[in-house]
Amino acid sequence: MIAQSAETEVVEGNHYFPAESLHMEYFRPSTHSSVCGWKGTASYYDVVVNGKVNANAAWYYPQPKDAARQIAGRVAFWKGVKVE
Repeated sequence: MIAQSAETEVVEGNHYFPAESLHMEYFRPSTHSSVCGWKGTASYYDVVVNGKVNANAAWYYPQPKDAARQIAGRVAFWKGVKVE
C-alpha cells in the first residue's frame, strides 16, 4: 500500500489523497509536468515499488487555481495504480 486515507477528494473521477497519507518511501520526484486549463500546472512523482518504476504515476498541483483549491496538498494516481 502506497497511500491510505478515508478522506479523498474526488475530481473528474480521480481520488486525490492528502499528501500526509502517502508512504513517501515509494515516491520519487519526477521532472515531468502538465497543464490543465482550470486546475493549473501539475507536478509528478514516479512510483517505485520493489525496484520497479511506474514513471509519472502520481500527480499533484503545487499551486492549484482557485477553481481547484480543494485539491491543494493532495495527490492522485493513474497508470495502473489501483485505488480501492
